[in-house]
Order: sequence, then C-alpha cells, then structure tokens
Amino acid sequence: MSIAIQSRLDEFRQQRRVRAGSLIITVFGDAILPRGGRIWLGSLIRLLEPLELNERLIRTSVFRLAKDEWLRTETIGRRADYVLTPSGRRRFEAASRHIYASHAPLWDRRWRLILVVGNLAPKVREQVRRALFWQGFGVLGGDCFVHPSAELSSVLDALIAEGLSSALATLLPLFAADSRSALSASDSDLVRRAWDLGVLAEAYSEFVAAYQPILDELRRDHLADVSEQDAFLVRILLIHDYRRLLLRDPELPEVLLPGDWPGQQARLLCKELYKRLEPLSSRHLDKMLCLSDGSVPGEDGMLPERFSQ
Repeated sequence: MSIAIQSRLDEFRQQRRVRAGSLIITVFGDAILPRGGRIWLGSLIRLLEPLELNERLIRTSVFRLAKDEWLRTETIGRRADYVLTPSGRRRFEAASRHIYASHAPLWDRRWRLILVVGNLAPKVREQVRRALFWQGFGVLGGDCFVHPSAELSSVLDALIAEGLSSALATLLPLFAADSRSALSASDSDLVRRAWDLGVLAEAYSEFVAAYQPILDELRRDHLADVSEQDAFLVRILLIHDYRRLLLRDPELPEVLLPGDWPGQQARLLCKELYKRLEPLSSRHLDKMLCLSDGSVPGEDGMLPERFSQ
C-alpha cells in the first residue's frame, strides 16, 4: 500500500468536522457527471463509506443539496436516484472549465466590476461579499468587486442559486475599459488592494505539500501498490481540495502575479496526478456506481477532455 496515499486518507478521516455536502458536490461533478449525472443513493453511500462518512450524514447532506436545487430525486420502486438539476449541471460544467483546464484563462486586459449601487442590509451585503469571494472576486472599498475574467452573467446566476436574487437590483455589473494615463495607478496597484495573495499562495503551497509525496511515489512505483478504491478516494480528495482553491482564486494573468507564485505548480501537479489515478479509479466506479434499477452507467466522452492540453 502507498504510504503517502494512506497518510492523506488517514488525515481526512481524522478531521473533526467534514463538510459532507461540499465533498458530495465534488463527487457529483468529478465522477457522476461523466456517467449521466445520476446515482442511486445507496451506491453513493457505498462509495463514500471508506472515507468514514456515515450513512446518516450522507442522507442529510444530499437532502440539503436537493433543497438548494443542486439535485432532485427520482423514485423507482422503493429506491431513489439522485439526479443533477439543470441548474446544478450548469454550475458543475462552469466550474469544470476551470478545474480541468491546463492553464489559466487568457486575459483581455479588461476588469469585470460589480458595483453596489443600492441599499443592502448588512446581513445581505455580507452574504453577497462571501458569495463573490468564493467566485474569486477581490474587493475595492465596500461597494466594488473586481475580477479579471469572470463571465458576469454566470456570476449573477450563481448569486441567484445562492438565494440572493433579491440583491440583484442593487448590483451593477460592468466591463472596465483601459483609459489610464501615464500618471494613473497600475493594474498591479489594483491587485495589491483587492486581493490578499499571500493567504492564497500559502494555501496553494499546502496543497502541493499534501499531494507531491503521492505523485513522487506513483512516479517511482507506477501504481503497483494502489488499489482501485484508494485511487478513487485520492482522486476525489485531490479534486475536492483543488476545486476549493480555485473557487477563491481570481486566476490573475501571470504578469500580475509574484514571480514565485505556486498556483501553476499546483495546477501541473493536479493534472499529472489525476491522469495517473483516473484509469484505476474509473474501474472502481465501474464496479461500485449504479442506479436504482441496478444498471451501471458508462462514461461519456468528458473524461478524455480533462487536462487535455
């Protein structure tokens, strides 16, 4: 058995508090979406049992995801499949374009701004701030949120999905054209003001420290001692941890990042490790993932496209 893989799995199992709903979202987006976006609840419970998530926690988390319109149920006899809703599928697909990309988006040198132009109750303002933080937006003052490449329509859709549709009437999305003079502030000045890149860099470095030993072992031993189950579990934790980093990363253009920025190292590590784990983990899913009627959904053409360039 891989010592590095066992160490990572044990570390996860020993957490005092696991955000099971967030992990289940990762499982749906990474493993279930390429197989039709649906799964029997009992099959999901079996997949996550080795991570020591108990059945009650999984059932409660899935119920909440259905309440938040990520998932819906389809009852077949005494069993139930959980299926991605259309809005849940759109959110997954939008996230996937960032998670499985081999490089950060190209920058068109225009900033995306969202201005607060109406009155927001303090509680709602904080909810908007947190929702935009988890989409990578920086903050300028209290009323201006900034991002280098976000699709503003998708950002507003995400706010609606977060239950913040009532706030949209107070928010003005804009594209900022470059009309600076030689005496004006620079893009670098804006970055320093809007984001705490030191905190994000530290989080990326921790990600690299957690997964580099696993990749080093696999490079030496070529998966010889890795079970199909462990390959699946590490694949899920890898994408789960990487997804949560990207959620708050504005993916700034390289010219605006520090020279020793660890984000690209993390991206390359994630790409190589994922590619090495995917064949074994897919065989595990072939055996363990099924629908209420007992059928096993096959993979579509999505997986080969991930990290393809």
